[in-house]
Amino acid sequence: MHAAFASARIVVVATTSDIASLVSAVGGDLVQVKTIAPPATDPEEFEPRASDLSTLSDADLIVRVGLGYDLWIDKLTIQLHRPEFQAGGRRSVDASTGVPVLEVRGRNPVTEDGHAHGLGNPHYWLDPANADAVTAIIAEGIIGLMPAARDTIVANRNRFLATLHERIVAWMQQLAPYRGTALVAYHNSWPYFARRFHLNLIGFIETKEGVAPSVAHLSSLIAVMRQSGARAILQEAYEPKNLSEMLSARTGVPLVVLAPTVGSVPEARDYLSLMDFNVGALARTLATASQ
Repeated sequence: MHAAFASARIVVVATTSDIASLVSAVGGDLVQVKTIAPPATDPEEFEPRASDLSTLSDADLIVRVGLGYDLWIDKLTIQLHRPEFQAGGRRSVDASTGVPVLEVRGRNPVTEDGHAHGLGNPHYWLDPANADAVTAIIAEGIIGLMPAARDTIVANRNRFLATLHERIVAWMQQLAPYRGTALVAYHNSWPYFARRFHLNLIGFIETKEGVAPSVAHLSSLIAVMRQSGARAILQEAYEPKNLSEMLSARTGVPLVVLAPTVGSVPEARDYLSLMDFNVGALARTLATASQ
């Protein structure tokens, strides 16, 4: 028997801090949660380190974002010779299962250009309503290893969802005055967030992961911003700000730094505070822009 089971606590390794926070909400004291990708870095550009093998070495369960976002986890599980941890394995949970995916393209990000959005947009956790489906699949994975703890796990999840649903109502009220507002983002991280809060994403500064946009693209984006009356530029906390600052200076549209992941700003300590921070920061920016 694995040592974790002997102590009635299992080790769950999440690929990102967002998934880790939701695992903690569901598992509570029954799980020890570890994270691979550091919270203040871009998981899409993350390269696994040798030290990450030791993080995985005592894992009982792996939970991944899926949709090609964290394909790098398979490099580690292959080195460990643990097929049960690989995609589709009995100890691997794909948290995207059950989430209505946006921007589905049906192409293989490994065999084509390697872009992390090849299978669809993977930033689904930024719609707080998707946490319902995500926590359901996480709970199923933990219960599969700890069937005697089913009632505790279900109660943990229900308690989290009750708080989440209350907060969603408050978040919707905060952004309700800005329904339909045109926004630009540095990276295509925000379509789920925009759909949930009825915002209009009209363009992106970065057109391809890690590739600088052309002058022609930026000129066209400025024209679209002026024509559509864009009121904010969404800037991911860990992305370079120079181009967003340039567009802001050229158009007068304010830049707002948002947290795409738990821990990418100090205020985003867990999943709920991540959403608190993003909704609050955007609402304050839009309120100022409308004065």
